[in-house]
Amino acid sequence: MPRLQAYSADRIFTGDTWLKDHTVIIDKGIIAGVVPSSSLKESRAIEQFPGYFLAPAFIDLQIYGAYGKLLAVYPEADSLFKLNEYCNKGGAAFCLPAVATNSYEVFNKCIDAVKDYWSKGGKGILGLHIEGPWINPVKRGAHIESLIHSPSVKQVAELLNYGKGAIKMITLAPEICSKEITDIILSHNIIISAGHSNASYEEAMNGFANGIKMVTHLYNAMSPLQHREPGLTGAALDHSKVMASIIPDGYHVNYAAIRIAKKVMRERLFVITDAVTETTEGYYPHELEGAKYVASGILSGSALTMNKALKNLIDHCGIEWDEALRMCSLYPARALGMEKELGKIEKGYKAAIVVINERTEVNKIIS
Repeated sequence: MPRLQAYSADRIFTGDTWLKDHTVIIDKGIIAGVVPSSSLKESRAIEQFPGYFLAPAFIDLQIYGAYGKLLAVYPEADSLFKLNEYCNKGGAAFCLPAVATNSYEVFNKCIDAVKDYWSKGGKGILGLHIEGPWINPVKRGAHIESLIHSPSVKQVAELLNYGKGAIKMITLAPEICSKEITDIILSHNIIISAGHSNASYEEAMNGFANGIKMVTHLYNAMSPLQHREPGLTGAALDHSKVMASIIPDGYHVNYAAIRIAKKVMRERLFVITDAVTETTEGYYPHELEGAKYVASGILSGSALTMNKALKNLIDHCGIEWDEALRMCSLYPARALGMEKELGKIEKGYKAAIVVINERTEVNKIIS
């Protein structure tokens, strides 16, 4: 393989602006430059994609499994290879596989699976997103009530020590977990997201003040915005820095509600798929029902890919292309604190580029 690789398309979206007649140069997995095509020697081999444009590859921070292999049911490297393939086909070069409320034994096996995947050279998996069991049963959604609990310091320490280096994010209910608990989690450099929570506005704001920087799937499984009690939803909208993920499939959230949240939160709102896969085993018997999944009759996950989510933002939410693309790439990178290396096509950034057309059809991932 040549040391330098060059790619061009009809247009390039850098994450900031659109460019025509430019070429991306990649050197050992890092973007070496985005230069006018006319400045290159004719002898240089450039891979071109007519009818497509280049954009920063997408990042999905919450996805549970793919192709019939839910990670919690099949906690093994093969499940993650399949999940990564599914993500790539939807334009996502990176993801956080998620595990919903479960036993600590299953969490540990999923941690082992991530480490094994990495040891086998697997790419794209940035870590594990643990959603529950430290949540509020009142807002459990499809989560298993018998496994939900307020954790002890010992339980938290044991999980975090076992998952050192693998756990990237934890979704919890701030009213269920003490400041001591959140401090321990933050000391491990793990991102805390508030979700499956019945927190009051005041409890939510206190959680944000104590280091919670995100909200999981805005509107879903959380105290709603009401005129006398704004709840977690209102706190997320009102806070100037807290980010929130959202599921734009038309089932989890009405498209009008996405438009409203976008007008208020602007760059603080980003996309997740929350995608699951069919399974008859484990605690979550996900069954495809139309274009969504249900478990025991309860909405339990989406059938989205990131490129479908992008299309829905544009077609149904009236969000412009450049901003919709950022909601799928730059803003998730920012939520992870990785916006200096992912989410842009710019010199010094990791090479992570999606080749996509105006119908949001993905040609390939360049990485």
